[in-house]
Amino acid sequence: MVDNMLFSFPKICAVFAVCATVFAPSVCVSAEVRGSPQAEKFVQSEAQEILAVLANRDQSAAQKSRLFHEAVSRIVDVPKVTNFVLGKYARTITAAQKDQFSSIFRVYAESVYERRLGDYRGQKLRVTGSVQNRPGDVVVGTIIYGGGLSQAVPVSWRVQGAGSAWKIIDVQFRGVWLAITQQQDFVSTLDNSGGDLGVLMSQLQREAQRRVHRKP
Repeated sequence: MVDNMLFSFPKICAVFAVCATVFAPSVCVSAEVRGSPQAEKFVQSEAQEILAVLANRDQSAAQKSRLFHEAVSRIVDVPKVTNFVLGKYARTITAAQKDQFSSIFRVYAESVYERRLGDYRGQKLRVTGSVQNRPGDVVVGTIIYGGGLSQAVPVSWRVQGAGSAWKIIDVQFRGVWLAITQQQDFVSTLDNSGGDLGVLMSQLQREAQRRVHRKP
């Protein structure tokens, strides 16, 4: 069963909606929720490493993509995200279909995240605070700055875990949570095609290829 509760966080949305217009180096504080220093440390370290890879002009596009792929494998809960974006269809497709979709979605998702982060051309990342929805479920707010950016850009990271073991399950760019948006789009495509997973997979493959060709 798809755990939609993993992505249901009304407290977080309310708090970050208030903080969105003032997302600066200061920490947004809520009386109802507390942050997680461990989650913040994870995001500061791992997200900064990704930005450093994408901002390195001494590496080729192929080298950056390889390092980005390795980072995704290490810090993103890919199986959980893959299951989530399928929505209700995750319960009806076969194991073979899910395996095939997982491979295609992985390539597509990496192209989306790499492009979004690369577009910022930022070289540094700073954690601005975090909001805990429940133990082990945290949204960490950051700003990306430097490089070719004229002003700092807020990016939020949804992470789950404990101690020093955390995984990213979603990223918010310009107020949009990618995995949530992808689920809405994917389920709509499947609904319109009568549940034909092949239609969705072909669409994702075309989009991933288009993004690859757009790389500098």
